Amino acid sequence: MQFDVLILGAGIVGSACALECARAGMKVGIVEPNVPANGASAAGMGHIVVMDDSPAQLALSRYGRELWQQMRQALPATVEYEQCGTLWVAADEEEMQEVHAKQRTYASVGVETEILDAQALEHAEPQLRKGLAGGLRVPGDGVIYPPAAARFFLDEAIRLGATLLRGVLPVAAAQGRVKLQDGSGLSAGAIVIATGVNTSLVPWITVQPRKGHLVITDRYPGFVRHQLVELGYLKSAHKLTADSVAFNVQPRQTGQLLIGSSRQYSDAVPDVDAAILRRMLDRASEYLPRISELSAIRVWTGFRAATPDKLPLIGPTPDRSVFLAMGFEGLGITNAPGAARLVGDYLLGREPAIDRTPFLPGRALKQAEAMRA
Repeated sequence: MQFDVLILGAGIVGSACALECARAGMKVGIVEPNVPANGASAAGMGHIVVMDDSPAQLALSRYGRELWQQMRQALPATVEYEQCGTLWVAADEEEMQEVHAKQRTYASVGVETEILDAQALEHAEPQLRKGLAGGLRVPGDGVIYPPAAARFFLDEAIRLGATLLRGVLPVAAAQGRVKLQDGSGLSAGAIVIATGVNTSLVPWITVQPRKGHLVITDRYPGFVRHQLVELGYLKSAHKLTADSVAFNVQPRQTGQLLIGSSRQYSDAVPDVDAAILRRMLDRASEYLPRISELSAIRVWTGFRAATPDKLPLIGPTPDRSVFLAMGFEGLGITNAPGAARLVGDYLLGREPAIDRTPFLPGRALKQAEAMRA
């Protein structure tokens, strides 16, 4: 079978890439060996957030959030898009200094924010413990239900003529050819690998699975109003070896609460780790004392795909027929539309809206060579 572009992986990133290419009139094939959006896309929080951990990630996440906002009216109700805003919570005066620094960074790229003092924080989120120093509200951030969003992208791509090849496993991709496990093959002018933590098709890159836990509660409408994240989240999220937890609670449109977050490196099995789960819930209780009174109805885990420099791999590889869209760690949901647009820019020769240089996969070769040296 011959296509203009083959997308390997039907998670939210792969499905967004398929839709971008289908909208451009390309003949698109989507190869998915399992259930679409059943990996990291099904395990994530669905936080649409501008992150400022590096200039490149700031640019990409801001771009991704902007594209989500542009498509908001077209999204079905099942996606549960809710622009609740993010509230970065500062525990003390030292963290309030981080709030001011964060606001300056956001202001430099035109992201709206509001600094809250202790009194304003208590008014905004009465369930938070007393004595917190304040916070930073980012009203343009939002939340979605990722599996429904991925399914929407996939369905739209199929409606526009894309072909979903489900239940087939790609075992090699090179020179415009994808070899399948059954010995058959597919051809395309371009191949986009969007397989999350699975790097078997590109073994020269380093993507490390980072295990995370999530808990969802019964329905408690209004218990929290914003996506609540502690300022220390960034520190824990960027630890490259140690397991960590951080306060991160999301209000769902259903009235439920989604509680995170944890990161583990040494645990490669999907089973719930009772010790790390207890640490995560204890951390949530430090900020929301009454959260321990709520009933949880489900706990699950997932694996984030993390690169050594914490930036995704987007763009062409040394094999000019093969492109990557992977390694998004905890920002795959936010960055899916932006990554898809950048992939489309490459394939169609368009000028990109942001600098794509920091995300080029070629840097992974340099990282691998440095590790071997």
